[in-house]
Amino acid sequence: MILTRLPLAMLGLLAITAQAAPPLALDDVFQLQYATNPIVDSRGKQVIYQRNFMDIMQDRRRSNLWMVDTSGEQHVPLVTGAVNVSSPALAPDDNRLAYVRKDDTGSQIFIHYIDSGRDAQLTRLPESPKQLEWSPDGQWLAFVMHTPAAPRPMGHLPPPPAGAQWAPAPVVVDSTKYRSDGKGFDPVGYSQVYLVPASGGSPRQLTHGEFHHGGGLAWAADSQSLYAVGNRNADWEINVVNSEIYRIDLASGALTAITDRAGPDQGVQASPDGKRILYTGWNDARMGYHRQRLYVADADGGNSRELLTDLDRDIEQARWSHDGKRIFFRYDDKGETRLAATDLRGRMQNLAEDLGGTSLGRPYGGASFDVGGGDTYAFTVGTSQSPADIAVGRRGSSDIRRVTALNDNLLGHRTLGKVEERWVKSSADGRDIQAWVAFPPDFDPKQQYPLLLEIHGGPFANYGPRFSAEVQLFASAGYVVLYGNPRGSTSYGEEFANMIHHNYPGEDYDDLMSTVDAIIAEGYIDPEQLYVTGGSGGGTLTSWIVGKTDRFRAAVVAKPVIDWISFSLTADNAAYFTRYWFGSMPWEDPEAYWARSPLSLVGNVTTPTMLLTGENDLRTPMGETEQYYQALKLRGVDSAMVRIPGAGHSIANRPSQLMAKVAAILAWFEQYSGADEAIAAGE
Repeated sequence: MILTRLPLAMLGLLAITAQAAPPLALDDVFQLQYATNPIVDSRGKQVIYQRNFMDIMQDRRRSNLWMVDTSGEQHVPLVTGAVNVSSPALAPDDNRLAYVRKDDTGSQIFIHYIDSGRDAQLTRLPESPKQLEWSPDGQWLAFVMHTPAAPRPMGHLPPPPAGAQWAPAPVVVDSTKYRSDGKGFDPVGYSQVYLVPASGGSPRQLTHGEFHHGGGLAWAADSQSLYAVGNRNADWEINVVNSEIYRIDLASGALTAITDRAGPDQGVQASPDGKRILYTGWNDARMGYHRQRLYVADADGGNSRELLTDLDRDIEQARWSHDGKRIFFRYDDKGETRLAATDLRGRMQNLAEDLGGTSLGRPYGGASFDVGGGDTYAFTVGTSQSPADIAVGRRGSSDIRRVTALNDNLLGHRTLGKVEERWVKSSADGRDIQAWVAFPPDFDPKQQYPLLLEIHGGPFANYGPRFSAEVQLFASAGYVVLYGNPRGSTSYGEEFANMIHHNYPGEDYDDLMSTVDAIIAEGYIDPEQLYVTGGSGGGTLTSWIVGKTDRFRAAVVAKPVIDWISFSLTADNAAYFTRYWFGSMPWEDPEAYWARSPLSLVGNVTTPTMLLTGENDLRTPMGETEQYYQALKLRGVDSAMVRIPGAGHSIANRPSQLMAKVAAILAWFEQYSGADEAIAAGE
């Protein structure tokens, strides 16, 4: 046989034409797009939405505004460019679209006039506005903005001589919560509510005092008063969730609390006729997890009652229909997000499934929707094979249609891993545990594959059959990826979530090991090629796992909690964690904190373990990672520490950081796969 040697370029072309579409690659991350924040107009004819994409030159996520007919026929840009838009709000006239525009000069409120296509800058504010809300008469815009306060000095220094270069003045911290992940040190001041004329002019501050306000704004039907959420209690710095709903009279500025209970009252919306409000919240029982419930009350807060008392799921993003006869909302059920509606008698109707697709990295929940005229609704729809698009439906009709196709030109030419659901009995108590398996694109059940267990954080959160760039990239590298919802996960009710109340980590370890055993039993997994990783709460569980078993060849612990005492006193929300996740303060019962700390098991670890954390992480601070890394090194365990510069708790917030995270995890696992030894041995 005579072989003809072809040029390399021609060989590549022949390979592409002969093979199926390639799997997802790292640099495909820059091509992904997803939709958020749909708005349906009052006629039920148009949907405006936020289109999110990646800027490969600046390594940033960007967001623009687009509009599409509910028929899907007309799809046009409204606000474009290398900017980020947020808080879009459509005026009652369906023509003026207010939004916050952020660019290199800062953040300001703009109005886009849909009929003319023109944009006008409405404000010149010193701080970034958010939570825009139009008044029903279309004359005003309310918003929330940080309002600086004078920092408190600690002592007084004489002035420096002219031309002298003294060190910066000391920073005095006297607040309980003084920094936030993703932002750094909190600026001195408070979130306050403001009002600005829609025709332009000076903004007017409506709330005052050393309290934060916001948490959602809502106008009364007469445009003469405004509802806002705030925690104005004396102990607000420690009792951080105890918010109330306040009614603000625009003429007098009077602030009146219309709710009063221990626990959060939030998400307020006034009915179109002005007679009622709806809101969400829960009675504070100091549990790790509380189910978010739905309430309806008179406009003054009287006669409050709970709707859907038997729905053992979190009710989120509740909003009135245009005629005020129904309330639309979304909820998570068994790892999937649904859209539903209820009348005021609590008669509930499920409308749509597969909401989601807004979390590109991992398969978390998260979705948004809106309802417009004629009970026409739009929502972000996502599956395991595609991030969020916009879908449209109408209550009373079973016809739901996807009206955008943001990733079809990319993912339509990639072979993705198939995702299948599994239910497994936990070895702890026989409880049913839900999980999903993502297969390599060229999966052959007759072969043996390495298994990668990926664990979600939260811990009160859920995974589901949603698109995940990380899961798909792991599958593209040849791993069968297993992920699921052990006890403590949401979307299964309060009892299931609170099984880890003051008991985390606990039997959720058994749940995870049971899912691993069940997938191995299906026959296509090499039991000698098991790997484990997870982030945040998943990183905590990963470090707990390697302290309990040596069955995994390698582990990657991402942004973990290692010592609950050091975490609870250095994380950005210590008042919440100590109050709800433990029964006492660290100095009152240190043994309880230590017993649940993975550091207590580090003496058992033999698994090669890499740690991966953002250097600016303030949720699970870098000190957690550093002490575990040092402990592993002192024990002689193969270990490495990957620090992501500039990244906070959301390690993959920038596209290249998502790629770097996946690449590092795969490289660590490959290093301990035994492949080099097999090649050297001639196997």
